[in-house]
Amino acid sequence: MDKSGKVEKLVVYGRNECHLCQQMIMGLQQRKTQIAFDFEVIDIDNDPILTARYNDKIPILIALPDQIEICHHFLNLQALDDYLVKIR
Repeated sequence: MDKSGKVEKLVVYGRNECHLCQQMIMGLQQRKTQIAFDFEVIDIDNDPILTARYNDKIPILIALPDQIEICHHFLNLQALDDYLVKIR
């Protein structure tokens, strides 16, 4: 939850058979051992709108509900940390 009371949610949009997606997910799981946050993984191939929107950018880490892009293709730990500090 951020300072305004909005619930923040991190989402990784990706594909099941994507090695970059798996690397980002593993990196996020490792970071969770140091900083408390939650994230969800959504397979864009199950939604044509998400496929059209993110097809060339996966994996992409987005903060909802504001659709803030934290990083894409590779996990940027500095961008993630900056975002998490900003909302706390």
